[in-house]
Amino acid sequence: MTALHWLAIAGPTASGKTALALEIARHWPVEIISVDSALVYRGMDIGTAKPSVAEQALVPHHLIDIRDPTEAYSAAEFVRDATRLVHAIHARQRLPLLVGGTMLYFKALFEGLDDMPAAQPALRQAIEKQALEQGWPALHAELARVDPETAGRLAPNDAQRIARALEVYRASGRPISAFHRRGTTDVTGPPLINGLAGALWTLEPSERLWLHRRIEQRFNAMLAAGFLDEVARLRRRGDLSPALPSMRCVGYRQAWEALDGVPSGEPSELTDERLAALRDRGIFATRQLAKRQLTWLRGMTGRRVWACDDTAVAQRVVEGLRDSLGDHVTENP
Repeated sequence: MTALHWLAIAGPTASGKTALALEIARHWPVEIISVDSALVYRGMDIGTAKPSVAEQALVPHHLIDIRDPTEAYSAAEFVRDATRLVHAIHARQRLPLLVGGTMLYFKALFEGLDDMPAAQPALRQAIEKQALEQGWPALHAELARVDPETAGRLAPNDAQRIARALEVYRASGRPISAFHRRGTTDVTGPPLINGLAGALWTLEPSERLWLHRRIEQRFNAMLAAGFLDEVARLRRRGDLSPALPSMRCVGYRQAWEALDGVPSGEPSELTDERLAALRDRGIFATRQLAKRQLTWLRGMTGRRVWACDDTAVAQRVVEGLRDSLGDHVTENP
C-alpha cells in the first residue's frame, strides 16, 4: 500500500467537512489546509461558515483570512501555497489535511493547470457589454454551446466565471475546461502533490434530501447569527461591490441584493416579506452550489466515498484512516 503523506477531504457545502477534520485532529497530529475560495477573505465569517476562533485554536489552520475582500485569489496561487504547506507540514512529521469544497482548487492541485491566456481587458469589456444587452443567461447559453462541461458547472447568473470562460475561449479558441484537464499528474494512480502521495476522500450524501435539510438549517442559523449585519458592515466600507469575487460568494450575493432593496441598506429595515425572499433565494443558491460540487466530485478519479448522512461516518473515517496510515504518522496518545 502506498504511504499516505497527506489526506484531502472534499465534499459539498454543509456535508460536515469541518467537524470531520476536527475529529481526525483528535486522533493524529494534523494541520488543516483550507481548500475554500471564500474562507480566504477576512471579515467574511458567518456567511462562509468559517471555523470559529475556538475551532481554529484546536488545530493549526492555513489559507484562512489571507486576503482582503477587494483582492482576488486564483487557483494557481492556491496550488503554489498548498504545495508549499503540504511539504512543510509533512517535514514537521504531522499530517497535512486538505479540507474544503472548492473543486477547481482540488483539480488544479492534483492534475495541474495548463497556461491559460492572460486577462484580455478588451475582450472582457465586450463580453460585459453583451451581457448588459442580452443578460448573463444568454451568455451562459453561448458558453454551453462552446464549452458544455464548464457551463454545466456554472449558474446562469455567475457573471464572473461565465465572463472568464468566454474570455478564454475567445482568446484561445479552446474551452477553459480543456486547460483544466491538462496536467502532468497521472490521474489513474494515487494523487501526488509535488511527489508526495496521498488520498482523496469525499463526503457525499446517499440521500440528497438530507443535504437539502442541512443547507436549510445552516442558512437559517447564519441569519440568526447576524449574517445580514456582517454583509451590512461590508457594504459600509464603500470599497466593495457585487462585481467582486468575494461578494459573489453564495449567500453574500443574495444578501447584498436584499439590502439594496431598502434605502438605508440596514437589515433592520427589511420587511418580513423581503427577509423571507432572501432566505428562499439563499437556500436555493446554496443547493445549486452543492449540486455543482457533486458534479465535480463525480468526475474526480480515485476518490474514496463516505456517506456524509451516515451517523457513524466520523468513526468509520477514523478507522479507515488508522488502517491507511499505519505507523507512518504516530497517533495521539
